[in-house]
Amino acid sequence: MSGPISLEPGGTEQDTLAIRLADVRPPRRRRPRWALDDATLAIRLPRRGPDEEAVSELAAELADRVGPAVHPYEVAALLEAEGLSASLIKERYGHPNLFSLASALFERVPRTFPEPAPAADPWRPDTVRCLLRGVLFALPGLAYLLTAPLWNAAGHAPALIVAGLVSWAWGQALGHRAHLRMATGRREAGRTLLAGAPLGAAVATAVAALPAGGGPVILVAAAQSAYLAAAGVLLVLARERLLLAALSPLVAGAAVLPWWEPGSLLRAGLPLLALLATLAVTGRVLWSALAVPAVAAATRPRLLWSLPYGLFGLAAGVLVLLEGREEPYAVIVLTVSMGPAEWLLYRYRGLSVAALRATATPAGFLLRSAGILGLCLLVYVLPLLPAALLTGAEPAALMLLAAALWTALLLQAFGAAWPSAAICLTAAGAAGAATVFDLPPGALALPLCCGAAALCLAVCALWLLGRPAPHA
Repeated sequence: MSGPISLEPGGTEQDTLAIRLADVRPPRRRRPRWALDDATLAIRLPRRGPDEEAVSELAAELADRVGPAVHPYEVAALLEAEGLSASLIKERYGHPNLFSLASALFERVPRTFPEPAPAADPWRPDTVRCLLRGVLFALPGLAYLLTAPLWNAAGHAPALIVAGLVSWAWGQALGHRAHLRMATGRREAGRTLLAGAPLGAAVATAVAALPAGGGPVILVAAAQSAYLAAAGVLLVLARERLLLAALSPLVAGAAVLPWWEPGSLLRAGLPLLALLATLAVTGRVLWSALAVPAVAAATRPRLLWSLPYGLFGLAAGVLVLLEGREEPYAVIVLTVSMGPAEWLLYRYRGLSVAALRATATPAGFLLRSAGILGLCLLVYVLPLLPAALLTGAEPAALMLLAAALWTALLLQAFGAAWPSAAICLTAAGAAGAATVFDLPPGALALPLCCGAAALCLAVCALWLLGRPAPHA
């Protein structure tokens, strides 16, 4: 938009009408200067000033939009958008043109500096999805409840535990690699899962065969490993509701146990049906992912990038196993709490972005970041206290373990995987050695190791995440 060309102030071009008369004599004859006025007739037009009352009404009507303007041209653009024509401006407001009226409004309305509208939270969590994931983490335990009379827990548990630890570690690494590939395309992530999930199940089954020494327990370990691999695929591809539907036979079978004995056939058949349904759904989801067109010139991430996530999965599995040896119900509580833990990870990121907008100095942001970290830890850990008391578990060990795991997951969410893996591996190794070799401090080894790990992880989180750069 171009503005009006300002002429000489006070010139007569704005208020006179000049009429040039035709010469009555030959133009070549020179006339004296005093006779030049006879050739021009000047008609003075009455000056009509702006209608101040109408302009004031317009200023009051548009004050909320004229006030934030930093130049009259912005007001002119606003008037054009409102549909004010040149004739309307002259007749109603008494201004010669659009820019004159815009300048008058700009001078009449005081400047305002409104705060920008609050931006949408880019890390707003899906509450239902997070809660559903927490339930899905715990539902497979119903299979052990249904099949408990069919197998020897003392003799078969070691093989299943070893297979579970391997599957957990493999699943963490595979999930991270699949998410990296998801940035390239859904087909690439599907290919990664299609290649990695069956391989992980095979490795877990092979490792479980070492303590099993043969027998039918290997089949149970293979079924467990296959389910964990398939469930991991569905969770990575955000198909939680399909997984819940596949596990419905387990839910139905466990729901009738207090009132009805289903018998050996149903006790074994319902978990098998849930496994087959999970595998079928996983195959269908992978097929749809592979049907997406491939991305040209896609680069593969390095395998080393996913290694710390697998090591953390192994360390977390060992810590949870040590807690489960003393307090088995505490493991159920901790498993279900993984859904709210994921929700709090999103909330931490959203609150950190809000803190970044509200602070002006690095020191101020560090203080806010420390408060947000403490708040999220309290919101996650405090509900575990009544849950531990209801199940008869020791609250201190459970709460310290939960704090360590959540802080480690927070660091992983920001890409700081090696510090969390190293700290958790150290804690798991120390607690495991004290338990296996009966070293001092005995039963206090696990809570002490978890407490030390939680403290180190919190310090690391403040050091890495207390700066504005990771949240920008």
